[in-house]
Amino acid sequence: MINIPKGTKDVLPAEAYKWHFVENTARRIAALYGLREIRTPTFEHTELFLRGVGDTTDIVNKEMYTFLDKGDRSITLKPEGTAGVVRAFIENGLAGGALPLKMYYITPVFRYERPQAGRLREHHQFGVEIFGGKGPETDAEVILLARDYIAALGVEGVELNINSIGCKHCRPKFNEALKEYLRPHLPEMCGTCNARFEKNPLRILDCKEEACAKINEGAPRSIDYLCDECREHFEKLCAILDSCGVKYKINPKLVRGLDYYSKTVFEFVSTAIGSQGTVLGGGRYDTLIENLGGPSVPAIGFGSGIERMLLVLENTGKNIPQEPPLGVYVAGLDEEGRRAAFALVADLRARGIAADFDHASRSVKAQFKYAGKVGARYVVVIGSNELNEGRYTVKNMADSASESVAAEECAAYLAARLA
Repeated sequence: MINIPKGTKDVLPAEAYKWHFVENTARRIAALYGLREIRTPTFEHTELFLRGVGDTTDIVNKEMYTFLDKGDRSITLKPEGTAGVVRAFIENGLAGGALPLKMYYITPVFRYERPQAGRLREHHQFGVEIFGGKGPETDAEVILLARDYIAALGVEGVELNINSIGCKHCRPKFNEALKEYLRPHLPEMCGTCNARFEKNPLRILDCKEEACAKINEGAPRSIDYLCDECREHFEKLCAILDSCGVKYKINPKLVRGLDYYSKTVFEFVSTAIGSQGTVLGGGRYDTLIENLGGPSVPAIGFGSGIERMLLVLENTGKNIPQEPPLGVYVAGLDEEGRRAAFALVADLRARGIAADFDHASRSVKAQFKYAGKVGARYVVVIGSNELNEGRYTVKNMADSASESVAAEECAAYLAARLA
């Protein structure tokens, strides 16, 4: 037998309704905020992620699925959603249209990492990107959208963490202060932090190694080194969140894991999935579009893993609503009955009613058993007696009540009761 690859998961029909609940909620909330869907390829040229995500990130250094295609081109399965959306924005000239451009996506992403709870090598993200909004109001809108999405799912016990990591003007001063603090501690820190020290010391604050995290507790705070513009932006964001009654925690150690972030970064964190508690995270990336060859357009967005959100829902005992069961099952008792059953099912489906019939020439007892398993609300029995009398037997599976209905009126009868 050929088994599923490590770090991937089948979504079986009995579980698919949970995914539909999360995805449909995401689409509904996105629509309320005026976002429209964008779909980008599953794979891109590797250069896009090297330039967009950053060569000091774990994603680029350790986790990308990269291969050479038959044309000897380096191709990478998308490890995150933003870079592909930026590429599409530039390549299709969307900057020439109405801005801000507000988009969302639901997409698979691929990262070669150790599989763990809520984190698979192939997982799925709900992501939001807004291009062309410069002010803190846009930051607040994205955060509120994220909050409303989480609330609409029924997830509780989630904390919003925010921070500002500055811009290209003020971050160099913070980087120097951070390096000055970290330099004496480098012998005690992990190899990854030592490698990041020169290229991107900010990422050291994101290290989860116990020794490094302890050292980072005394590190300088980025919000203490902000330029006037970044400080004003962050203070206005906090004021907007306060005015909307949004509770948050300023977390000076929050930097996010991608190189393209600037100014505002944020995460929604849950305790329901252990140490890997982030269920949604994002921030502003005002220079990414320009860095990838496009015009200077400010941007902000977030990503949220669907598997992680499902894990939170499961761990907190959230009762995800089941999708409507099968409306009608039509049991044909012989060849002529099955032919009539097929015609009735076709009529019901044309009326928008979910209906099915026997595909295995089973006994009437077996057909009723199957109808019960699939949750059919009504079962229609068609045999030689029913055909001779021109009346079908309709059974309500909820109370076992049966009624004889004229064959030509059966579809309308069922439609009225299932409306």
